[in-house]
Amino acid sequence: MGADRETGADAGRAGEAEAASLFGLAPVAPHRVAAYGDHRDQVVDFYLPEAESAAPVPLVLLFHGGAWRAPYDRRHLSPFAAYLAGRGVVVASVEYRRGARDEAEKGQQAEKAGEADAVDTAGAGSAAGPRAGRWPETLDDIAAAVDTVPGLARGLALPVDPARVVLAGHSAGGHAALWAAARHVLPPGCRWHLASPPPVCGVVALAPIADFTTARELRVCSDAVDQLLDGEERAPDRLPLADPAALLPTAVPTTLVQGTTDIDVPPPVAEAFAAAARRAGQPVRMVRVAGAGHFPLIDPTAPAARTVADEIAHRAHTARPVHTAHTAHTVHPTHRAHRAHRAHRAHRAPSPPNPPKGVR
Repeated sequence: MGADRETGADAGRAGEAEAASLFGLAPVAPHRVAAYGDHRDQVVDFYLPEAESAAPVPLVLLFHGGAWRAPYDRRHLSPFAAYLAGRGVVVASVEYRRGARDEAEKGQQAEKAGEADAVDTAGAGSAAGPRAGRWPETLDDIAAAVDTVPGLARGLALPVDPARVVLAGHSAGGHAALWAAARHVLPPGCRWHLASPPPVCGVVALAPIADFTTARELRVCSDAVDQLLDGEERAPDRLPLADPAALLPTAVPTTLVQGTTDIDVPPPVAEAFAAAARRAGQPVRMVRVAGAGHFPLIDPTAPAARTVADEIAHRAHTARPVHTAHTAHTVHPTHRAHRAHRAHRAHRAPSPPNPPKGVR
């Protein structure tokens, strides 16, 4: 028992150090910003490759994490977005509506739900932090972004190849990427249903909240899934519409990247999705990054980010879906060459606040 407590404490300290490294990076300004809707959160930042290319390059739609909570926006992902763009792709870093950001929006949510106490209870989230997500607005925005951002990029004359669009995301953003790739599996009457798979060549989900049943059992990110679904009483009806593990198979090539020491979205969440995919006949590539927690996957100064960039590049350069057997392997990022990109540490101004434990 004492050894378990010591191991848990060590993991907690390591996780805090990893978070401090990521959130200590200075935000990187995008090359272009565009709106995909009228709400202030319906915006996308475009990051362009450093070197010009005579041919169009892949487009990566990138969704940030933060447990669908308002304080955590796309700014903390900007150093990673810039790093990916430096690898020769256009990155579209998507913002979307999350938990109510101020009292006025909380009041609107309460009125919409018809619950007089929603501002004081559901609107306030938990003791660990603000409320996670909005139903249906969070999913509305994810769907709208995937449907419109590639066209926005072409309208801005960005050098994107429409045949090489990859969906990627971290944590709650990993959920967004997986869910967006599965909308054609939704029932035809659903507001987000697509008649056919989205025109993407693959998904790369990083430490994703990929299996809602497992995430709820583990109370991931302070019960963020239940908050996104707007309470346990609504979960039975909404889980089949929002849980990527319930929307299989998709026929979209899929990669999961998971740190083996992640305590924020633990490995069993991604593993449960991979198991569900296998049962459904869905090809999934599972990449386990040895010794990495939750945040190194999107920290351009961490070796794990190189692994992630390689996996995204692999999907981005596959112009049509390739159906392969489920594979899994473990990589040791410290054994690989890695560009440190220490320039991101020139200023130490954080983007959103350092996330408290369980609100990441």
